Amino acid sequence: MKWMKGTFLLLAANILIMVTLSLTVPLLINIVLPMFGVDLRGSVDLSSLVWALVLGFGGAFISLAFSKQMARAMLDCRQITQPQSHAEQVVYGSIQEIAQRLHITMPEVWVYESADPNAFATGPSKNNSMVAISTGLLTHLQEQEVRAVLAHEMGHVYNGDMFATTVLAGLMNTFVYYISMWVRRFFAERDQAMLGFGLSLVLQIIVSVLASVLISWFSRQREYGADAFAAKVYGKDSMIAALRAIDRWVTQSQIEYSSQDALATMKISGNASGFMHLFATHPPIEARINALERL
Repeated sequence: MKWMKGTFLLLAANILIMVTLSLTVPLLINIVLPMFGVDLRGSVDLSSLVWALVLGFGGAFISLAFSKQMARAMLDCRQITQPQSHAEQVVYGSIQEIAQRLHITMPEVWVYESADPNAFATGPSKNNSMVAISTGLLTHLQEQEVRAVLAHEMGHVYNGDMFATTVLAGLMNTFVYYISMWVRRFFAERDQAMLGFGLSLVLQIIVSVLASVLISWFSRQREYGADAFAAKVYGKDSMIAALRAIDRWVTQSQIEYSSQDALATMKISGNASGFMHLFATHPPIEARINALERL
């Protein structure tokens, strides 16, 4: 299955990181750095921080590097290189036009099978990215609304949102790893290794949840920025119309599909309520529309 391929790539990347680090970091700390007068041996805080930095940022950037491959592996998608229909020409031509305006390398263009009216952008950099659009978006939105959504995704590409999110995730991962490693080392030195292991796991979960809140908040802010970019390219009315069309689909699907996939509509609309709003990656559609109207 395609999702298993994506999972395998992620696991393989993390295993490769762990093997590489287990060989290189001890060599660096115990042999290479002392040769240059830098001695971190026996320094619990610094050595733990080095590990946390490399693990935190290493995993985040490996995931970013393979983001296109993993996205394609987990979706039933096809690439558009030569448009074969009017709809494909709208998608391909819009992305090509915007890329030329911005003087960046044109992203790969993919269409994937899904009833959800959705689209996303990913990739390591603005000159090495992909934009994918669902068949549901082409079905439920008008042509100018589709163009606005594509401009929104190109805003993510041009603004470097994928890279910025990766850096933030790396920082959060580093903090989580450092706290966990420090607690384990602290209790191990006092012959309470099992207690330290248990506490480190609890703290890792708690700190990871708090980090997710911050990352989700940042994600919501970047959505406003991408909306504003789309408004500059095709006008705010087109982006507002696109959001309203998506919202209409969400309202209908909550009745028809709520028992099958309760999370699908929340991912599209961002209309999470109560405590779950803190973990929403997208703002509520009405909030996005209000922000566009104020432009």
